[in-house]
Amino acid sequence: MNKELDEIDIAIISHLQKDSRLSVRELAQRVHRSPTPVFERVRRLESEGYIKAYTIRVDMDKMGRGFTVFCNVRLKHINTEMHEGFALEVRNIPEVSECYNVSGAFDYILKVQVPDMKTYRRFVTEKLGRLDMLDSVQSVFVMEDIKQTSPAIPIQNN
Repeated sequence: MNKELDEIDIAIISHLQKDSRLSVRELAQRVHRSPTPVFERVRRLESEGYIKAYTIRVDMDKMGRGFTVFCNVRLKHINTEMHEGFALEVRNIPEVSECYNVSGAFDYILKVQVPDMKTYRRFVTEKLGRLDMLDSVQSVFVMEDIKQTSPAIPIQNN
């Protein structure tokens, strides 16, 4: 934890994690400060990279992409060029909503969101399958979404 964050900064971040649509006035009320200093703190937290983005979560079923699959991906070789090449390719595939470089039996975990199994099969054969650096893919299909939260984390100042 960066020692430049004080209790007010932490409170601001905590409240915005729960509801990023809060106005400065509402946020100021919740942290018991006046709007102008809170506005300045939010801008500082943004410029210093503590706050990276404001976003929404949509209903993927209603958006026609409710079929969720986690792809465990193994590359042919472990080297910088393969990893950079794979990362570059994955960033340009719209069906991939998240990608993590991981340790263990696989090199990456992809979260893929598509309309149905037929579309996923095309995704694997036409998009992932064309990547030369790919060794194998293991698919794990989501049967039910039990818990999905925003990436809010408890914040403490050390």
